[in-house]
Amino acid sequence: MDIRKLVSEAIGTALLVFVGAGVATLCFGFKLTGSSTSAGVVETALAFGLVMLVLAYALGPISGAHINPAVTLGFLVSGRIAPIEAVGYWVAQIVGGIVGAAVLRGMFAGAGGYSTSKIGLGADGFGDASMVHLGAGGAFLAEAVLTFLFVLVVLVVTRTAAWPQLGGVAIGLALATVHLIGVPLTGTSVNPARSIGPAVFVGGDALSQLWLFILAPLVGGAVAALLSLFLYGRETMSAEEMAVEAPAVA
Repeated sequence: MDIRKLVSEAIGTALLVFVGAGVATLCFGFKLTGSSTSAGVVETALAFGLVMLVLAYALGPISGAHINPAVTLGFLVSGRIAPIEAVGYWVAQIVGGIVGAAVLRGMFAGAGGYSTSKIGLGADGFGDASMVHLGAGGAFLAEAVLTFLFVLVVLVVTRTAAWPQLGGVAIGLALATVHLIGVPLTGTSVNPARSIGPAVFVGGDALSQLWLFILAPLVGGAVAALLSLFLYGRETMSAEEMAVEAPAVA
């Protein structure tokens, strides 16, 4: 197994959590957007989408820039990554998510009055932890459907028949899109590693509810892979071939 791929996945997941969960914390913990919840939702959606877009081009040629256990499961189910490599990706992504959250927690510790119990760390949640007090059943459905959409887009745009130069744009926009509806519902996980990192440091409900944000995205990712197989057939590719290639700069 190429260690560069694992390092790429760990760094990518750490940066996704640092930027995405960081903006979510600023918007909904520190409340820098004032009384405008809508502005916070848009800012958080753009943060996750834009960082995913740039990471797709920066790290795609190395590991495929999965940066998400649900995406890796989608590639595994569709036969586009070997099981042993998928396990390596999952470990790297979870470690990266925890490291990203740790750096974020350390940075915010320097802000006056900060505490994970009062301000949080961009953790996901349902019930009282949801803006609309969405129950566990609704949260599971939301996370599964939104992950299904995101992973399906990733699988389709990274096929050899797709136009790779715009793959990263489609992936980034897809992640931003699911966050626009998902943030008020659950905070939006669609990525178990993204949820694990903050939950480790926040504890409480974030940790006790973590099972949903691991299981639901994996279900959504697996269903997306099955649908992609039905629609497009099986395609076996190397990591280099399924990577999102960065466009040439003149």
